[in-house]
Amino acid sequence: MSAAAARPSARARAVSRFGVTPRTRASLRDSGTPTGSTAKNVHSSVSWRPGSGRTVGMVLTSVQGSSGRDPQRNPAVGARGSPNCGTLPRRPAIRRYRARSLAPRARRHRPAQTPGRRRGRDVQALILAAGVGRRLGRLTRDRTKCMVEVHGRTLLERSLDALVDNGIERVVIVVGHRGQGVRDAIGSAYRGVPVTYVENADHATTNNIHSLYLAAGELAADDTLLLESDLIFEPRIIERLLAHPAPDVAAVAAYRSWMDGTMVTLGRDEVIEAFVPKHLVDGSAMGQYFKTVNIYKLSQEFIKNRYLPFLEAYVRSVGPNDYYEQVLRVIAGLDHHGLVGMPLEGEAWYEIDDVQDHQIAETLFAPAEERYDHYLRRHGGFWRFPGLLDFCYLVNPYFPTPALRQELARSFDTLLTEYPSCSAVQNHLAAKMFGGEPDCFLVGNGAAELIAALGEEVGARTVGVTVPTFEEYVKRFPHAEVVAVRGPGGGLETDLEHYLRLLERVDLLVLVNPDNPSGRCLRTEEVLTLLDRAERSGKRVLLDESFVDFADPAHATSLLRQDVLDAHPAAVVVKSISKSYGVPGARLGVLATRDADLLGRVARRLSVWNVNSVGEYFLQVIGHHQAAYVEACARLRAERDHLTAELAATDGLRVLPSQANYLLCEVTTGASGADIVSRLLGEHRVLVKDCAGKPGFEGLGPHLRIAVRDRADNEVLVHALRSVLAAAG
Repeated sequence: MSAAAARPSARARAVSRFGVTPRTRASLRDSGTPTGSTAKNVHSSVSWRPGSGRTVGMVLTSVQGSSGRDPQRNPAVGARGSPNCGTLPRRPAIRRYRARSLAPRARRHRPAQTPGRRRGRDVQALILAAGVGRRLGRLTRDRTKCMVEVHGRTLLERSLDALVDNGIERVVIVVGHRGQGVRDAIGSAYRGVPVTYVENADHATTNNIHSLYLAAGELAADDTLLLESDLIFEPRIIERLLAHPAPDVAAVAAYRSWMDGTMVTLGRDEVIEAFVPKHLVDGSAMGQYFKTVNIYKLSQEFIKNRYLPFLEAYVRSVGPNDYYEQVLRVIAGLDHHGLVGMPLEGEAWYEIDDVQDHQIAETLFAPAEERYDHYLRRHGGFWRFPGLLDFCYLVNPYFPTPALRQELARSFDTLLTEYPSCSAVQNHLAAKMFGGEPDCFLVGNGAAELIAALGEEVGARTVGVTVPTFEEYVKRFPHAEVVAVRGPGGGLETDLEHYLRLLERVDLLVLVNPDNPSGRCLRTEEVLTLLDRAERSGKRVLLDESFVDFADPAHATSLLRQDVLDAHPAAVVVKSISKSYGVPGARLGVLATRDADLLGRVARRLSVWNVNSVGEYFLQVIGHHQAAYVEACARLRAERDHLTAELAATDGLRVLPSQANYLLCEVTTGASGADIVSRLLGEHRVLVKDCAGKPGFEGLGPHLRIAVRDRADNEVLVHALRSVLAAAG
């Protein structure tokens, strides 16, 4: 045998430096994973061809969509996933490692008490930052993804601050697209911590697996925190990872259906059992999945003896247009791989891939004094923020019942794929629901749509509104003079004589009963007196009964009845079904009047398909669940009484009596409402309504409107509110 033949090839020497030992190869053979180009699931097999020193087999398939992530991040990927097994993709030349690039760096001496040290060893950080971020549009027009700002600080700076604050003393950044901008902004050191750069010149035609491939020499040098640069997160995640007793840890978060990217399942002792692409997630078992946060703590042993050998095999067999987590997916299929998950404990984080992600991150990570306003400007959609307790928006916590939810779920597929009926059909359904005549009813996409259309068509010259009240009634009469006056007791009490006097001054009187936000409520006989007076004087009353079903029946009941409409033809009754029936996502409201001309003019302002199929189906089946609804309202009244007592016993609060599903509370500690709501949100993730700045609250001092939720949620609120008020006092 010649000397040349006896000497291993350059590629063999490089692979050897990855740590592919006979033991590693044996573990691959013993893993039981099938090989061959026709495998239908993701498997791995690294075979060693005697004498060649060449890694020749890595079979990874579900060929279509093996990564499960969006190929639009990299146009070179083409259709989702890898090509068919047995046909390797045509790809750009991969930069080969030089032997010296894989040699561990010489370590500098560092004090044993350095926070970024683990078991007496250095811990470095490696940040993947070569991506373009096309889906961020104008935000990445002149910069790379990691240089996008959230409240004046770039994502990269935020990550570096978290790393440095937790004692990391060396950082490696893989740059590519507009990499010089990153170098210019960060330099060779960040807050005194050395920064090394690795260049991915092929960033336009490769993905982050190639970035990690190029940085293998740096990765192998120490225990490493590996993270992606498009993340924003609380620094405590880094702190917990470093303190975690396991050497190889992935930060993971409870999976939510809108999340994108790789999921994992956890077994005993939170060992990762599998990495699962989103397209393989079992929708019937969502609770078993966790989303990878894309922050890992990896030991040098794991990197050299596990990850890098598989990385080498994967890139050479499948190509550079994939994600580094695919390699972890293969490793997780082996016995005793040692990688565990660290579920987050409420720490905020977000992966910013597009402009909506950026908007959500702006809300999650807003400065404490601005965060409340960011949430309120969204006007809902809080399901995007797991763990947030919403006491701001008003619903029925006891309805729909499980039985009604199941009925809606069984029909969801059909409802999603079928057109709803026209508005005439919806009006018949509403009339059936309230026991009236179809030509007196109009269904809207929420009560707000009906109020806006009514304001355009009602024809009144003057409109009387008692404040504080629902702001839509102050804003939605563009052709009339709105006379806004306070009621008795600074506007927070109710009195029939006040409304009778106001009726004399205006053409149209607005009565929200119970009122929002005070919860004040006229008795049924008082409302009828007001309707009679308006009818005799040729005036009109707009009665909003969105919350009357929560009133004590002995105090007030609904006048959305055909006999009341017939007796008062000029009256208009509006009701938000979304609020009282607890279905705000269905967007349903109803307007009823005997005035056919007015009803017709309002109807012409609405779309023929203004109600979706889910809303229509709710109207169709609600009659079967009416008894359960009445019981749910009774439960709400009982819980309201309990919450009233708890809040009344809280120092620093004065609770006003309410007939609705919310309570208006005056803060008496001297603290501002803005301070209270900001601290509730920032410290307890509880959102309540600060009434400051609303019409009618001028000079009244700080007031909070608090929705009534179920007992468990209300106990969280009371505890949080007492804690914040005690600190404020």
